[in-house]
Amino acid sequence: MNGGEIIASVLERQGVRQLYTLCGGHISPILVAAKRSGVDVVDVRDEASAVFAADATARMTGVPGVAAVTAGPGLTNTITAVKNAQLAQSPVIVIGGATATVLEGRGALQDIDQVALMQPHVKRVFTPRSVRQLVPTLEAAFQTAREGVPGPVFIEAPVDLLYPEATVREWYIDQGGVKKPKNLAGYATRAYLEQHLTRQFWGAPGPAAQAPVIGELLGASARELAKVAGALRQAERPVFVLSSQAVAPAGEVPATVEALGRLGVPVYLAGGARGLLGHQHPLQFRHARSKALKAADLVIVCGFPLDFRLGYGRSISSKAKLVTVNLELDALTKNRRPSLGVHAHPGRFIQQLAHQLGSKGEAEGRWSTWFAELREREQARDADILEQAKAEVEGVNPIDLFTKLEAMLPDDSVLVVDGGDFVATAAYTLRPRRPLSWLDPGVFGTLGVGGGFAVASCAVRPEAEVWLVYGDGSSAYSLAEIDTCVRKGFAPIMLIGNDGSWQQIARDQVDLLGDACGTELLRTAYHTVAEGYGGKGLVLDDPAKISETIREAQAIAKAGKPVVINAMIGKTDFRKGSISI
Repeated sequence: MNGGEIIASVLERQGVRQLYTLCGGHISPILVAAKRSGVDVVDVRDEASAVFAADATARMTGVPGVAAVTAGPGLTNTITAVKNAQLAQSPVIVIGGATATVLEGRGALQDIDQVALMQPHVKRVFTPRSVRQLVPTLEAAFQTAREGVPGPVFIEAPVDLLYPEATVREWYIDQGGVKKPKNLAGYATRAYLEQHLTRQFWGAPGPAAQAPVIGELLGASARELAKVAGALRQAERPVFVLSSQAVAPAGEVPATVEALGRLGVPVYLAGGARGLLGHQHPLQFRHARSKALKAADLVIVCGFPLDFRLGYGRSISSKAKLVTVNLELDALTKNRRPSLGVHAHPGRFIQQLAHQLGSKGEAEGRWSTWFAELREREQARDADILEQAKAEVEGVNPIDLFTKLEAMLPDDSVLVVDGGDFVATAAYTLRPRRPLSWLDPGVFGTLGVGGGFAVASCAVRPEAEVWLVYGDGSSAYSLAEIDTCVRKGFAPIMLIGNDGSWQQIARDQVDLLGDACGTELLRTAYHTVAEGYGGKGLVLDDPAKISETIREAQAIAKAGKPVVINAMIGKTDFRKGSISI
């Protein structure tokens, strides 16, 4: 087995079904071996998209996503996506090709200090330097990515560990000009290279790949559970706020959903946790979260720190008992000291708490007034949104567009969002149909995730109707992945809100500074771009044709072709004051 085949064997044993990549000579053996072992090699048009796709795959499946990229610029192109995975706490394996070990630091093509480059953005860097180290290195990488706070890891894979020994020997000895030494220096060089080859290939291929060993999720202590259970029994206005940690790994989701149902506490979902309770669950609330947190007497925040998303803790009443639950110790007390910080996996904590409390029946009566108050606000905001959807604007009203799309989404849909103002409007109106079917960048607020996320969604859930909601600004980062979709037979529906503007920035910049400098775009014919890449393009500029255009796009996607809806949207005041800083 060559090194590429060894790596492929580990991927297969670890449950990896997709390998995302952009090809390069440094990593070719990995790609070829992965394909032969049954792993779907999904080659994209930008290395960032490969890592974004690996990130999305990890979120949806619970198995670390894997991207392989070539050395130098291939790796540097991934940095934003790797950082996004780090901050989103996604278990991602990035395999980076590297120059031959004997040429490190000598000016070889694309040879840079990749370890220094990646170290700040990953949990750990792995640097195998012999073929027999490949299996234990990759298995340790998978374990590291999963354990504790999940996150990305980097494996540097020198090219001379990946090709067959005979090929590498030819590079070193024959092509190196030392097969028949002519002087003492030549003999010394040959001896050094022979020694180096022996170290590289001795004991290869090394141990056989093993099935993954997945540790138990960190749970709360009996003392902590007793305290929270006691607080919940006494509470009159409790509320859960859950984020992405609550839905990772994917296998825990059904038990967490069942536990929330038994607890019977009002729930607000954020980030990747959107969709955890399905389409219209009686415990789930979407609007007026800040008012609820100010009125609550017990707030249990699971899975994210008290950062800007919760007003640095100020959004929660100072009189409320505050419980924070997080896998990351520092996050428990960030910006505000809680009544109790629980270092545990949020999903496992919720399951333990439900077991501790038993039936929710005794509490239902006490919380009926609280539920009625929350529902009144919820219904008022929904009614306000429907009213704003009726407003006439120049072009298509984006609120009207999303209101109609919401009514037409099938139960197996996946929603990928990549943008600013248009996407934030979608978040108020679109309801994910099931867990792990809403994919946003996460806390980093990264633009450009869309193409990679959509590719992964189609690869992982081929039966789903995948919608990619794009801002016109963000679409340009990854619209080229239409080419990937056409080649791979993927058929997402890409909805571009085209207002010729970076509107999330422009709205407040113009108000505060009186100038739209740097925020203006053209109303580009993105539908024509789609056709150029082999997809299908539709123009939506008539509000009367919203439903008709959605149905047409759904039919095209069902037939197996990616489609862009270029929606010429008008400006609204729906998100006025939502400055993006």
